[in-house]
Amino acid sequence: MSMIDLAINAEGRKHNIERAREQKIIIPTIAEMKDPNKIPEKIREQLKNVGLWDVNPLNLYRITWKNERKEFGGLFHEPNYIVLPSELTGVKAKIMLMVGKYFPTGCHKVGASFGCLVPPLVTGQFDSSYHKAVWPSTGNYCRGGAFNSALLSCYSIAILPEGMSRERFEWLQTIASEIIATPGSESNVKEIFDKTHELSARPDCMIFNQFEQMGNYMWHYNVTGNAIAEAFADMKGDNDRFAGAIFTSGSAGTMAAGDRIKDLFPTAKLGVGEALQCPTILDNGFGAHRIEGIGDKHVPWIHNVKNTDLVVDIDDEDSQKVLRLFNEPEGHAYLKSVGVPQETIDQLSLFGISGIANMLCAIKMAKYYELTENDVVASVMTDSAVMYASRVKELQDEDGAYTREMAAVDFHTHILGEKTDNMLELTYADRKRVHNLKYYTWVEQQGKTSDELNALWYDQENTWGEAKADADKVDDLIREFNEETGLLKNL
Repeated sequence: MSMIDLAINAEGRKHNIERAREQKIIIPTIAEMKDPNKIPEKIREQLKNVGLWDVNPLNLYRITWKNERKEFGGLFHEPNYIVLPSELTGVKAKIMLMVGKYFPTGCHKVGASFGCLVPPLVTGQFDSSYHKAVWPSTGNYCRGGAFNSALLSCYSIAILPEGMSRERFEWLQTIASEIIATPGSESNVKEIFDKTHELSARPDCMIFNQFEQMGNYMWHYNVTGNAIAEAFADMKGDNDRFAGAIFTSGSAGTMAAGDRIKDLFPTAKLGVGEALQCPTILDNGFGAHRIEGIGDKHVPWIHNVKNTDLVVDIDDEDSQKVLRLFNEPEGHAYLKSVGVPQETIDQLSLFGISGIANMLCAIKMAKYYELTENDVVASVMTDSAVMYASRVKELQDEDGAYTREMAAVDFHTHILGEKTDNMLELTYADRKRVHNLKYYTWVEQQGKTSDELNALWYDQENTWGEAKADADKVDDLIREFNEETGLLKNL
């Protein structure tokens, strides 16, 4: 049984092959995203003349954690990551963060959207001559979806809340075929679902809902999970151990990387983070918050809750204050004065708001489990400060010029001052309670069945196990598709 529908629609597939041939589109495999050394040499040569954000089908091959840190012409190396020193985090454990900035679009969501779009494209279920790809999102996922749609010559409709950052909308206007702004901001996920439901009634619209698409899970399990493991192997000392990984919930795609980590390191703990202002997982709560990109008020279908050990809630005020600390000259000067290495300070622009939240979650996890200098906690920086210049400007307008005193307060209160409050180590009953929350969104509202919901809990091998294994089946279909376009063999 496959968790991704891989049935062939011959007519749609024929149309997609014809369009790919006309537009010179060659589709990379998941295996090549895991290991870019497998990319054909002739494609690597062509990439030397392509910018990282260029709307060029060749950039499909840059959907990997292993891009060179170059805006133009870069190839590949080890996974992009940084390790934060204790001088910044205040904990003994090493916190290792994967860097999302060097994906096309500047965010790893371009990978999740690839995992959702490509299976129906190569099977022909999505007919690029007829269908429109609908990308519901709280920000970065619809950016990745619109970008991949453009690279794959597909019509795209991006849906995101009107209150998201200005940078997202400005860039989307250059890429997406259509943009729909729904009421509210980060925490208004239901309004996105409502618009999606409306569009689903149109036969020419295919919905790629990241919260339920197993292609999202498949991509992160295979690509992000393995990249984290490789980064750990690259940085670890002789006595280091992989103690845990933690990711803010969002679509729960990145949580799949945690499943991979636990397969490789069975003693590692897996945590999920969320905003304290909307504590859905912690205590069935709801509310609005300002940590852009992490979603809320529901439990994603693709979150394997049974495999999650810890819930960590972060105050959104912490993320906002640290955003300013990390992006102001006075903040940098203060951090240097208290011993934070210049190398680390030079990398602070790699943090977006959700990356800051992930760092804070990792700090709380390290404190809770009393981790030592031989322990490593992993997470991701989904995007970077590039996407939040307008947010920094808003904070400047609200609070005035940034001073050394403000930097000191922000550092000691919102980083070093993180405590082990608003956390829950999940018992079996706790996990079942969180899993059961899926019923209200997915069965009552989104058309799933109780049997499907129960299978996610009771039949792990034939649900999550199959989702992990689907990458090989998808890769076979991609190879067959490329073979029929004739482009790869005629390079």
